[in-house]
Amino acid sequence: MGQRVLVTGGAGFIGSHVAEALLRRGDRVICFDSLDPYYDPAIKRQNIALLSEYEGFSFIQGDIRSPEQLATVRRVDAVVHLAARAGVRPSIDEAALYADVNLTGTTNVLEFARQHQVRSFVFASSSSVYGERGNPPFRESDPADRPASPYAATKRGGELLCASYHDVFDLPISCLRFFTVYGPRQRPEMAIARFTHQIAAGAAIQLYGDGSAQRDFTYVTDAVASVLAALERTDGYDVFNIGHRRMTSVLEIIHQIASALGTPPELDILPPQPGDVSLTCADIEHAHSVLGYNPAVPIEDGIARYVDWYQKAEVLAG
Repeated sequence: MGQRVLVTGGAGFIGSHVAEALLRRGDRVICFDSLDPYYDPAIKRQNIALLSEYEGFSFIQGDIRSPEQLATVRRVDAVVHLAARAGVRPSIDEAALYADVNLTGTTNVLEFARQHQVRSFVFASSSSVYGERGNPPFRESDPADRPASPYAATKRGGELLCASYHDVFDLPISCLRFFTVYGPRQRPEMAIARFTHQIAAGAAIQLYGDGSAQRDFTYVTDAVASVLAALERTDGYDVFNIGHRRMTSVLEIIHQIASALGTPPELDILPPQPGDVSLTCADIEHAHSVLGYNPAVPIEDGIARYVDWYQKAEVLAG
């Protein structure tokens, strides 16, 4: 067997894909997840069932806000910290909860990693740390001191906690700023999943704003590849953009999904939501040069893959 890796949030969207990739290459994976009801825990239990088919997988239900529950995890060689309270819009109404989970929880996971003297620590950050700005693409050296939501602020705070743990305890840490990751098993409230479900069901899409907002979309297998590469970094502290360096408007995404489904979309235009930004676009040169990161799935292929997965999952569920 390979190394023992703790994956916090390992039953979730990106986490389950990371865990599966680690298991496939022969690592042992300890999945630590609270099964929080932010969305239907049955979805996470399905992911756990899939992962349980692999030798070397174990699951611990626990909350990263509890050092005592984290202490039930035994020896590990590396940590992939993905557990977080997610979502920009909900964070505006529940800022204290987001700070508790994403800052207190991250501190606890960092302390756990320090105590276990792990060889590598990977922290899932977010493109949201850049806030509202123009002049794409965004570079890791750009200011990230005006996040547009409490969620974004907690992700930037998590990066700073990671920096301090490296500086004080020499913990090797990579922070990955993910740009709008999508793909099979993604959370149901995320845009591509929600749009796909609404179009397939013949329901109107609730579109906040006029659809001109642009995002740099990252297919989940590309995001996973960046995590595996970052795990090989065993010294220093660094931050990496993980995106595709290409902007696609929300309206374009809707039409691509509708085309893949063969169903015309119906739009219900609503006012823009606070916390949303007008564009994101990653400069990935640093990730390419240090991690060898080279995204392989363009948005057109990714949407087709997601819709195909969705349709097959619906057939199985039916």
